[in-house]
Amino acid sequence: MIAVLKPNATKEQREHLISWLERQELEVHISEGKDYTVLGLVGDTSKIDKELLQSLDIVSNVQVVSEPYKKCNRKFHPDDTVIDLGSVKIGGGNFAVIAGPCSIESEEQITYCAQRVKAAGASLLRGGAFKPRTSPYSFQGMRSEGLDLLKLARRATGSPIVTEIMNTEHLPLFENVDLIQVGARNMQNFELLKAVGRQKKPVLLKRGLANTLEEFVMSAEYIMAEGNENVILCERGIRTFETSMRNTLDLAGVVMLHKMTHLPVVVDPSHACGHAWMVPELAKAAVAAGADGLMIEVHNNPAKAKCDGAQSLTPDQFDELMQFIGKEVEFFGKKMN
Repeated sequence: MIAVLKPNATKEQREHLISWLERQELEVHISEGKDYTVLGLVGDTSKIDKELLQSLDIVSNVQVVSEPYKKCNRKFHPDDTVIDLGSVKIGGGNFAVIAGPCSIESEEQITYCAQRVKAAGASLLRGGAFKPRTSPYSFQGMRSEGLDLLKLARRATGSPIVTEIMNTEHLPLFENVDLIQVGARNMQNFELLKAVGRQKKPVLLKRGLANTLEEFVMSAEYIMAEGNENVILCERGIRTFETSMRNTLDLAGVVMLHKMTHLPVVVDPSHACGHAWMVPELAKAAVAAGADGLMIEVHNNPAKAKCDGAQSLTPDQFDELMQFIGKEVEFFGKKMN
């Protein structure tokens, strides 16, 4: 349930109403805009008389929210959420590109990639230290050593870093990571979602390989329900009957997610297709569909990459793509961070 307050409601009146609602054992989520205040009520709202609430002088409108997700529901928070990473903002008209290698392989490799993607216009550096692989015999990442190398690359470039967490035991290792990624395979690892929800660092949540949009948003709700509202959604392609590509990019999902939720939505065209030659066109399409950012894999030598070389752009290819993306973002009225 949500209650929209009238613009002339005084601070005292608002506090009195909120206090009464909280005494009904409801959690009150407050969203303030320029001309409105929305009170989102979470809990057993059946004890609230809708007509009585509607009749109050300071209440403009009362709506019952039927969707199971509440805190990330756009009805609770009509304005776009902006995730602030210090030097970088994502959402609310702010566009950011996250780029770097799928996996960290050496100090020279991650530092070189970091320097090249930053020079091209990427505002955040990605790099995998813990790698969830289909085969137990595939490269699993450099783990904590990889995290240390990623931090060295941040020191060399000043770029905020993004990397994937695999389980709750690794959380202490991520204290100095700027944006924690929860990967597709862990989208419904609810204990991990709750754990990253109890800390305050922003979380990049990737859509699962075969999950509906509602399931995706409900996973974000798990994080937000624990108190961390700094969540970015990432569409990275889903499994379909098509076999010519690694996955199928759901651009319609990007549009729908912006209707369902106020959270920023970024697109990972690299994992969506699995082919480097397709990445530029899918990236351009994602911007046109309203994405708030891109996450692109870039490797200094894709042919010898230990992970996902086939879908990685070279630094030169990334340079060329970013020249177009910068103009496209401006055309659609967003600000490139």
